[in-house]
This record gives sequence, structure tokens and C-alpha cells, in this order.
Amino acid sequence: MNSETLRRELMAKGLVRADLDTDPVKQFEQWYAQTIATESAEPGAMSLATVDARGQPWQRMVLRKLFDEKGFVFFTNYSSRKAEQIAANSRVSLLFPWQELGRQVKVTGTAEKIPTAESVGYFATRPRGSQIGAWASHQSKVIKSRAILDGMFDQMKHKFLDGEIPLPSFWGGYRVSPETVEFWQARDSRLHDRFIYRLNENAQWVIERLAP
Repeated sequence: MNSETLRRELMAKGLVRADLDTDPVKQFEQWYAQTIATESAEPGAMSLATVDARGQPWQRMVLRKLFDEKGFVFFTNYSSRKAEQIAANSRVSLLFPWQELGRQVKVTGTAEKIPTAESVGYFATRPRGSQIGAWASHQSKVIKSRAILDGMFDQMKHKFLDGEIPLPSFWGGYRVSPETVEFWQARDSRLHDRFIYRLNENAQWVIERLAP
């Protein structure tokens, strides 16, 4: 089924409380599987919002590489702007913009570095060029030209000419542990269906419908 046909079906059906899983991660898995089935270009792409020391929000698209009952994992340079902001304020938000299906998933929570062993395991699965790129780029730092970046890449390529490329000490993953997860389904007349999962004082998920 193509994405446009599925989008029309989902908009007509809508989203009701009875169809939601009690666990937001399992609900996310269901929606993610449907997005994968439409052959979306980047179903794991998500907007990550952080806040700097002045209270200025920043956003950027990153790739969610892993997710489980603990949360959503992305990888970055630990000296990047986003990492510096997370170090000062670990509260972040995520947005999965699955526009092909008229859906969004919004997450708020805290970001924390994952164990090095997990980062090593993921780094080993990356294409060799991406591994070299992690070593070559001083992410978010000012550079005078593209030639400097290309030169660093060539230097790292020569350095790691043979054998496995190790995980850089300055590179790894963050896991966003959710405190709220909102599922948004487009409907006609802008009367969209929205359900939010919130953790209560007993660390149990409560589900509520929101007005569009």
C-alpha cells in the first residue's frame, strides 16, 4: 500500500483510546512499523530540541538509531553544540514528523550518555566512511573552508588505512528517557486526534486525550 492511500485510511479511521497500547514504546513500535512499510526515506529521522545557557532553544534533525523500553538513542560528537547543551540541561524534546501518514510523535524527557560498550557496538556497524567522518569532524566548531574538512578526512583515512577503526573517545550515544509521549493523527477539518502518555507519581503511564 502506498503512503497516500494509507494516509487517507488512517485519517478516516482516526485514533481511539481503545486501540492504544498501554506502553508508549510498544505503541511507537506499531506506528514505526507502519512508517517503514511505506518505504519512507528516513523513518528514524527526528527533530531534537535542546536549550542553551541563555534559554535559547535549538533544533536539529538527527537519526534515532535504537529504541527500547528505556528510550530513544541517537549518536553524536560529545563536543558538539547539542552535547554541550545537554551537559548543562539534560531536558530535551524529540519530534518524529511522519508527514506521509499524517502523523507525529512528540517526546519529552531527559538525555543521558549510554554506556561506552553500547556505543562501541553501534560504531562497529557504521559504514567505514562514516567511522572516518566521526574522527575527522570537530562537530559544531567553526572551520574556514570545506578543504580543511576534506583534508582532515583524508588524513584520518590514511591513519586508519588498515584494520578496524576504533570508537573515538569524544563520540557516542545518548538515550532519551521519555516522561511524556504524544501520538498525533491528522483528521479532516483539523479535528486531529491527540493522545499523550504521562508518567504519574508511581512511574505508571497515564493516557489522556488532548484537544487539537
